[in-house]
Amino acid sequence: MPEDPLFFDYDLPRELIAQQPLRNRADARLMVVNRSRQEISHWHVRDLPEFLRRGDRLVLNETKVIPAQLFGRRKQTGGQWQGLFLRGEEDGHWRIVCKTRGRLAPGDAIVLFDRDGRDSITLWLLERLEGGQWLAHPESEDPLEAILEQVGRVPLPHYIRGGRMVDADVGSYQTVFAKQPGAVAAPTAGLHFTKDLLKQIRESGVDFAPVTLHVGLGTFRPITAERVEDHDMHSEWGDLSAESAESLNTCRDNEGRIVAVGTTAVRVLESAAQSKEAGQPLSAWQGDTNLFIYPPYEFRAVDALMTNFHFPRTTLLLLVQAFGGTELIRHAYEQAVKEEYRFYSYGDAMLIV
Repeated sequence: MPEDPLFFDYDLPRELIAQQPLRNRADARLMVVNRSRQEISHWHVRDLPEFLRRGDRLVLNETKVIPAQLFGRRKQTGGQWQGLFLRGEEDGHWRIVCKTRGRLAPGDAIVLFDRDGRDSITLWLLERLEGGQWLAHPESEDPLEAILEQVGRVPLPHYIRGGRMVDADVGSYQTVFAKQPGAVAAPTAGLHFTKDLLKQIRESGVDFAPVTLHVGLGTFRPITAERVEDHDMHSEWGDLSAESAESLNTCRDNEGRIVAVGTTAVRVLESAAQSKEAGQPLSAWQGDTNLFIYPPYEFRAVDALMTNFHFPRTTLLLLVQAFGGTELIRHAYEQAVKEEYRFYSYGDAMLIV
């Protein structure tokens, strides 16, 4: 651990927490943090091609946010119930977390509401698991995605309108390159890209390397341990294909830079790199990762990082300062508040080069 205290907390006026996305995603502001010069400058996401070089690779997380937020009533008592779908099992069971008044027990039935608030399918609670999770089973023969489309809502973070979605969030809280369903939160740095911006970037000689990391519930969990290294890091499923690994190795061989879009892309790349000997090229990797990145950390597979502004006392904030340097990132956040940047999921972005 470094001698200087880590950057954990900062004061943020509530009005700087973005409640709506901008009409044009690429109009978001972009703070450029230059590590070698220790300089900060202010731009817009639409200016990103000016900071990329021919031969660079932009690493995009193709995870797709699923409509994981659930509402319903307890069949036995009529009491209100809320839940969050985490993942499906091969046997058709669901892993969920939920809250309601009173105590839940195995065998309880939940009548899920559809998006219009009408009674829909029944969800049976089977077993209480560790970490506040439940094993449950839906009373339906439909495929998982069809069920969630019927009864699920966009799982907005609580700091956006109290977690209450509007119809526009179905498109707004999803990247334009999302392909692999499985996330319960958006990889927010990717929300700034439009198809036109991606086209401009490709035409400038920068190629893309897709990866997948299904963002989990634990990504927002604050650090409560007295020592950072004692934090129980959450696990998320990731994938780096052989094709993307080869593309990234070629980029490095030709002195291009690997530019990760979001902390989720960083976790995939560094997890893959950690599975190899230091200095070895990347290869295909897939699996669960609980890699916890905090200062000091030697990055093996990332040369630049685009990211949003993160919540205090989170692993995301620690990863960013591990990459950018604690004091420089502290200063960057102070500047962001002073310049009234928009914060968190629907907010503005930072590029660390």
